[in-house]
Amino acid sequence: MKKVSFIILGAGNRANAYSKYAVENPDKMEIVGIAEPVEARRKAFAERFNVPAENVVNDWRELLDRPKMADAVMITTQDQMHFEPAMIAIEKGYHLLLEKPMATTPEECMKIAEAAEKKGVHVIIGHVLRYAPFFRALKKLIDDGKIGKVMNINHIEGVGNVHQSHSYVRGNWHVLNDSAPMLLAKSCHDFDILQWLVDKEFVRVQSFGSLTHFTKKNKPEGAPKRCIEGCPHADTCPYNAVKLYYDDKKNAWFRTAATMTPPFLNATDEEVEKALRETPYGYCVYDSDNDVVDHQTVNMEFEDNIIATFTMSAFNKGGRKINIMGTKGELTGDAKTGDIAVYTFEDKNTEIVRSADVVHDESILGGHGGGDSRLIKALVELIGEGHTSVSYCSALVSAKNHVAVFAAEEARANGTVVNVPEFEKKVLNK
Repeated sequence: MKKVSFIILGAGNRANAYSKYAVENPDKMEIVGIAEPVEARRKAFAERFNVPAENVVNDWRELLDRPKMADAVMITTQDQMHFEPAMIAIEKGYHLLLEKPMATTPEECMKIAEAAEKKGVHVIIGHVLRYAPFFRALKKLIDDGKIGKVMNINHIEGVGNVHQSHSYVRGNWHVLNDSAPMLLAKSCHDFDILQWLVDKEFVRVQSFGSLTHFTKKNKPEGAPKRCIEGCPHADTCPYNAVKLYYDDKKNAWFRTAATMTPPFLNATDEEVEKALRETPYGYCVYDSDNDVVDHQTVNMEFEDNIIATFTMSAFNKGGRKINIMGTKGELTGDAKTGDIAVYTFEDKNTEIVRSADVVHDESILGGHGGGDSRLIKALVELIGEGHTSVSYCSALVSAKNHVAVFAAEEARANGTVVNVPEFEKKVLNK
């Protein structure tokens, strides 16, 4: 197999998750260019992968303006910075690993898919759940007919209360106009996985949701704007930024995000304190400028009269759980443990199976239940060997699943039931 070369646009947490594969498999993957505006991250990634100085730049345009210099581009910039570099990279003949969401409008998602098909390049969206052993096991059990024809699915994405506070109240995705609707930013994963499991097109969606808890009206009496300013509720508040970012030295994810430190290092206490005094990561969660939802439910109808309910909520400890009901039985699973309960009507028996055993995969360890490492491995093998994973998803399928997310957001905003094919025709002027 040939070694597959990548350039990275956006050297943050997601780039770190995917590029670990190059560290562990230097004979299969290499990083030959870095574009990142934050100097500390740019230098750290360049040193980690021994990238030549001339290929380490501040602006992604500097790399894409040059003649093609790698096999693939990893686009792990912020959500609203996906479309332009993706289109330029495709036109130059690069394969793409494009972090989800594809883009922030349905039109842009479809343009990316159409450009990839026209140019004949692979565009793999960061739908890492498809590659996680847990969801692959669910897919195999369904496809093997273990529970007959799927009729209903109840799927819960537990964002987790602290994760919500970090990413969607204080972090990069807390303001709609700076990123994307939370359903798109966080849960296009889940729309994609549900469509993949049932292997049917979306027909109609309905949605309810709002920002209810993390608001100024719920701010405790006497709480300051910033936790570090001496909050009287510091000892009892689960969102105390001093405890979460400063006191918890092992929480490298929170500390590096708040300080823009390279994600595979850790921030100093001085850097964290500065962030808590100067950035939104130090805000009281009840006095931020966040405007994205903190809980939302989507009712979905697929072809063949399959119905699903998806709930995304901040108010839990975190993790995905799913119940899939079929004509011959049901599957109930917890993505955190990887265990799946298989109940069949014929013998009235419940069998607990390990997802790793179902798909003969060693574990569910790693980011997104092992999905991160398996996605990049699959892309490297696709480019280097022409081997297509069972989890492979074309850019067109990804784009159509994104369109369903936009349709659900319209349904929530307008209090309607949206016909997804008709919505697609309307927004794409078909």
